Amino acid sequence: MFVIFFLVWVIFNGQFTAEIAAFGIVIAGAMYWFFCKFFDYSPRYDLFLCKKAPLLLQYLFTLVWEILKANLIVFRMIYSAEYELEPAVIHFKTDLHSTFARVLLANSITLTPGTITVALTGNEYTVHCLDKELAEGISSSVFVKLLKKLETAE
Repeated sequence: MFVIFFLVWVIFNGQFTAEIAAFGIVIAGAMYWFFCKFFDYSPRYDLFLCKKAPLLLQYLFTLVWEILKANLIVFRMIYSAEYELEPAVIHFKTDLHSTFARVLLANSITLTPGTITVALTGNEYTVHCLDKELAEGISSSVFVKLLKKLETAE
């Protein structure tokens, strides 16, 4: 978080000098302290993100790829004259343990065209799909597999 604050400071200044860097370090440090004190943020969370960064990047690239694929599928469904859409609402459970992983899965489903997470209660998801074909395999999708790997990674 400190690095992000510092980078935002440098970007907003539009140039990089020793004076800007020195002020940026002080201001980013003050902001980081403020966040840790008043927003229940912990430096341990920064360490967690640094350890998980490769898996999070893999997840991000997979998400972008799945969004592109889903765009093409939905485009084909909508513009195909002979295809009859059959919307569906499905319920499924996962064995993801952390709130972070469950919320990330819900948001990933919503970001993917043709599906939207209607509700998340504990480990149970309610998802509306544009077509029942999009609902197939959603409970064991590539997102769930990567999130399980993310939870078990040391």
